[in-house]
Amino acid sequence: MRFRFVWTALLLLVLSGRAHPSWAEENRSAPAPSESDATATVERAPVMLDGELLFEVRGVTAYPAGVRAREIAKRIEAIAADRTLPPESLRVVEGEESAEIVAGDRPVMRVLDADAVIEGVPRRIHAEVIRSRIVKAIASYREDRSPRLLMLHTAYALGATLGFVLLLVGLRWAFRKLDLIVERRLQLRIKTLEAHTHAVIQAGQVWSAIRALLNGILFFLAAVAAFLYLHFVLGLYPWTRPLSRRLIEILLNPLRVMAEGLFDALPGLAFIAILILLVRFALKLIRFFFAGIDQGTITLASFDRDWALPTFKIIRLLIVIFAIMVAYPYIPGSDSTAFKGLSIFLGFLVSLGSTSLISSLIAGYTMIYRRAYKVGDFIQVNDFTGEVTETPLIVTHLRTVKNEEVVVPNSVMVNTDILNYSTHARSRGVILHTTVGIGYETPWRQVEAILLRAADRTPGLRKEPSPFVLVKTLGDFCVTYEINVYCDNPLEMNRLYSELHRNILDQFNEYGVQIMTPAYESDSASPKVVPKERWYSASARPTQKTGADRSESAA
Repeated sequence: MRFRFVWTALLLLVLSGRAHPSWAEENRSAPAPSESDATATVERAPVMLDGELLFEVRGVTAYPAGVRAREIAKRIEAIAADRTLPPESLRVVEGEESAEIVAGDRPVMRVLDADAVIEGVPRRIHAEVIRSRIVKAIASYREDRSPRLLMLHTAYALGATLGFVLLLVGLRWAFRKLDLIVERRLQLRIKTLEAHTHAVIQAGQVWSAIRALLNGILFFLAAVAAFLYLHFVLGLYPWTRPLSRRLIEILLNPLRVMAEGLFDALPGLAFIAILILLVRFALKLIRFFFAGIDQGTITLASFDRDWALPTFKIIRLLIVIFAIMVAYPYIPGSDSTAFKGLSIFLGFLVSLGSTSLISSLIAGYTMIYRRAYKVGDFIQVNDFTGEVTETPLIVTHLRTVKNEEVVVPNSVMVNTDILNYSTHARSRGVILHTTVGIGYETPWRQVEAILLRAADRTPGLRKEPSPFVLVKTLGDFCVTYEINVYCDNPLEMNRLYSELHRNILDQFNEYGVQIMTPAYESDSASPKVVPKERWYSASARPTQKTGADRSESAA
């Protein structure tokens, strides 16, 4: 029975399409639905004329409601524009399966049983209600476009424009006067406030804030006046009246959407807030644990104290990444295509620009766990020698003996040989060494004694372990001797080398032994030494004597 009814409705629509050619497309595309279909949830669209809602119609898959509503609105507007058709010419023609609304011999629309079922009234009553609304809309349409009313509304618009301009000028004048009044009454108080706060609060900043507040109020009042003016003027003409009615919606709709979005996002935001609190509490506990390891109050076997803070940073990063993964589905808008596209784009940018950064970060952690150096160590990297002042994860800062700062990327540090002078300096001392070339005619025992004597007279060197001398090479012209001494502070290496070299020169000159370094081509008539009486020639002055010198002088 249902299928038979549908086929009957289709046949009637085809016949009615032949009777009214202008309905052919609507009738071919919109098969009459049964009452059972009408009771279901269907798409509905409004029929509008000059921004006024007349009624709503339903649609089907082959003939959507929006398309049907637009075609009906075009027919109504065409009839309203044709003043030869009086509004009273609209009538309802009843049929077996539908009620036809026509104006003379021009079709307007068809009211189906399904349309009436949705409204919950008989088809005849529903068709009469629609007809009466169309009649009123046509009358209003023609009245709004009458020359007399358009001229009257134009006069209203000109008057409103003049009033709006005068209002803006008046507001500007009033706020200038208000600015002068405020300046006269508050100038002394603001200067007094500046003096009492010792210029922490400056008068210029206060004036800027006050003027910004006044300008904001002026802008707000001008915006309200502009809104009222546009709402009034646009509402005078039928062509702009829909925009006038939508002004409030245009202005307030973004706020409404944001408020609704915030309300809908409250459960997710509450989850994120609780997650942040739990993560912060967990990080504080973990930081407290690793701070105890760093301070030595907590000890772990085979875990160096210097690893505590870097390990905490790694664990903190992993916890934060895990928390972001958990919170991601609850972030407002995270399921939108725009959010996903932006996330992919940002990830692409980070992957392109952070290659060297990631390698430096990994290298920084590698250097920490390798324990190659720490802050305060004196190291040599490539051609740079200096004290380690900072060890962030990306770069290492060195301060040279000439007080120069050198910044070396950790990616370079991990691929370079590092010479650390401080690792064993305090426990076993670091060895300083220098060489001299002495001729074969000088006994080696005398040379070693002179070198040891020079080392003994150099302040800052360790007495234990004792300095020692190595005979390095038996060269073509001289014997190369190396003096080795111990020191505790590698930062003093340059000064100690300088003092040691001075004492070596003095000792060899004192005993009349010529230093042959680097080499010579022939024996000179006299040894190349500086006599003791010439040690303090013009512009030179005696240096402070060591303990050995004073004891020797006393003897």
